[in-house]
Amino acid sequence: MAWRYNLARQATAMVRCGVQKYAQPVQQQALLPVSVRNMSTNKTRDIDYQIHSQADLRFHESTGSIVMTKGDGIYVIDEQGNRYIEGMAGLWCTGLGFSEPRLAQAAYDQMMTLPQYHTFGNKAHNKCIDLAEKLVQVMPTCGKSPLNKVYFGSGGGDSNDTAIKIIWNYFNAIGKPEKKKLIGRVRGYHGSTVVTTSIGAQPGMHQPFDCPYGDRFVHTNVPHHYTFGKDGETEEDFATRMADDLEKLILAEGPDTVAAMFAEPLQGAGGVVIPPATYWEKMQTVLEKYNVMLVSDEVITGFARTGNMWGCETYGMRPDLLTCAKQLSSGYLPISAVVVGQHVYDAIADFSQKNGVFGHGYTYSGHPVSAAVALETIQIYEERDIVNSVRALSVPFVNGLTDLLDHPLVGEARGVGLVGVVQLIADKETKKAFHPSVKAGMKVFTACEEHGLIPRVTPPGDRLAFCPPMIITEEEIKDMLGRFRKALDSVEPALRAAQADYEANNE
Repeated sequence: MAWRYNLARQATAMVRCGVQKYAQPVQQQALLPVSVRNMSTNKTRDIDYQIHSQADLRFHESTGSIVMTKGDGIYVIDEQGNRYIEGMAGLWCTGLGFSEPRLAQAAYDQMMTLPQYHTFGNKAHNKCIDLAEKLVQVMPTCGKSPLNKVYFGSGGGDSNDTAIKIIWNYFNAIGKPEKKKLIGRVRGYHGSTVVTTSIGAQPGMHQPFDCPYGDRFVHTNVPHHYTFGKDGETEEDFATRMADDLEKLILAEGPDTVAAMFAEPLQGAGGVVIPPATYWEKMQTVLEKYNVMLVSDEVITGFARTGNMWGCETYGMRPDLLTCAKQLSSGYLPISAVVVGQHVYDAIADFSQKNGVFGHGYTYSGHPVSAAVALETIQIYEERDIVNSVRALSVPFVNGLTDLLDHPLVGEARGVGLVGVVQLIADKETKKAFHPSVKAGMKVFTACEEHGLIPRVTPPGDRLAFCPPMIITEEEIKDMLGRFRKALDSVEPALRAAQADYEANNE
């Protein structure tokens, strides 16, 4: 390698990455030889060998990672022994926290029994059958027809990718091959495959990779009233406008060409956008008018996260297909599922008979160890009445978020169940945002790490998301949001100064 890693820069990175209050800075030292540097720390080896998701890769080379080595309930612990409240349950997934022994035991037992098998052709195993049956039993009853056939994958992205192929296959099967276009939403996120990136609409994931791919992907507006509501426009009126915009889009594309809309009940990775109360009823009226299917992406909202088992129940959605992952196994092992309505299954089953095959598959579909862990996860959810537990904890969680509205940096703070968001704002009265060059979200995020808290920055870069493990207690919620307030206090002067500097030089 041409460059050398300076331990003084590493010390700066330690402060930036949240170790300031726990560790003394490393003193200035001479550059280390490459051979020594490569073996010196996990941090430098990570820089040398690994490509990180959703990162500025060159900037990461100068800072490195916080390297986690252990989990304990809602906490993760780094290699220096520092404890952090994982305010995002990893990536929206560890509903049971980071140290549930029953899931480890379930994995071990299955490893010792049947560690791997597939579901191609006429092959199956008992764990994937058990899990498929269990998933159907806990499905919502609000689907257009019973959601009762399951296809397994390894992650949320491939479950949505599979759902897209099933939809295209379905319309071919019923003699409407022209219905292929898919509607996503601005700032939507449904995965990182070529196709799921295309149906999502996040600039950093689109333009650098030449997505959307092809002409089958169109996008309607993000239902964020705080940012996009017009002066004097109520949330009810805003929801009506969103539905009107959807209808205009369908008519412009041609109703006979539009197959389905993909949507999370609330937009998670796109900024925890909680829609107006009547949004989904209005949107579905339009979709059903033009025979456009609806896919409920429950990768984040599934398994009690919003205070119901499924987010589509919380918002009154009537999906044709449902996808889930993440909390399906509490994130302990990779697994996902697409659950389709009976009317969809009947069509693709007949079509497979005509063609001789349902030509789709993944090596790890229904992996027995992942399936065993998912089964145990759902069993724990039921034993602990996780739905009612989340409903009870939602009160202090949402109230705690709302209490942050008195902070000068907070423009919006909302939550449902145990998922929520805080939007930073430069001027509360005018709703003027911090300029992107200020990097307000990242500065607050770094301050949170310095206070032992890990939230998540979401688009457009000034929204901080919370999605803690569902085993969190009321006292831990208070601690989490208290740390967040301290982080806001600590970084406010720097944000104000950076914004003033930008305005002085550019306005």
